[in-house]
Amino acid sequence: MWPLLKRDLRMLLLGGGRGGGAMLPLLFFLGVAMLYPFAVGPNAPLLAKTGGGVLWIAALLAAILPLDRLVLPDVELGLFDQLKLRGVTEEVVMAVRLFAHWLSFGPLLMLACFPATALLNLDGATLQLLLLGLLAGTPGLAAVGLMIAALTAGLRTGAALSGLLLIPLALPILIFGAGALERSDPATLGFSAAISLLLVAITPFAAGAAIRAGREG
Repeated sequence: MWPLLKRDLRMLLLGGGRGGGAMLPLLFFLGVAMLYPFAVGPNAPLLAKTGGGVLWIAALLAAILPLDRLVLPDVELGLFDQLKLRGVTEEVVMAVRLFAHWLSFGPLLMLACFPATALLNLDGATLQLLLLGLLAGTPGLAAVGLMIAALTAGLRTGAALSGLLLIPLALPILIFGAGALERSDPATLGFSAAISLLLVAITPFAAGAAIRAGREG
């Protein structure tokens, strides 16, 4: 599992030789934070009221960017077939891939919240709630993304379809995460954490079954 994790982190963080890597979600997230003040104007109260929700939307959309390289390149290379011959099940591979996927974008987005909140005139309490919300919600975003990437790996329009599927499936995480900012209530984040925990638990099995179905089909 350790060699698999190192390989996955190298592929996701550095882009696997295709460029971009973890910088694409990070730059997208910061780009939204930089452009939003220009869109609404220099209205500090409005930025402070709506900025947290905008950052949640940016985090959700940033999670879409790595989907095209989560599963499809390894399916094309026959990696899962080779690992299966060596006794490594698809569920184990997907569990490791899920952890690597979260590490490649979740902590980076939380670090990016510090300059983003300064750009949007958010106070310290809002920043704290935003960080807690992303800590609770980004594992769920990673799980949904990996599940969708495995299900659409064999489709010609898989990349576009993945993004369309992720948004409605991840909507509950967004609702509770942004709702905690609206109500200034950390207890609401428990719902995001519960959804994330459920998604993390079922994703390795669902994604592994999708990989096997694609190979047998």
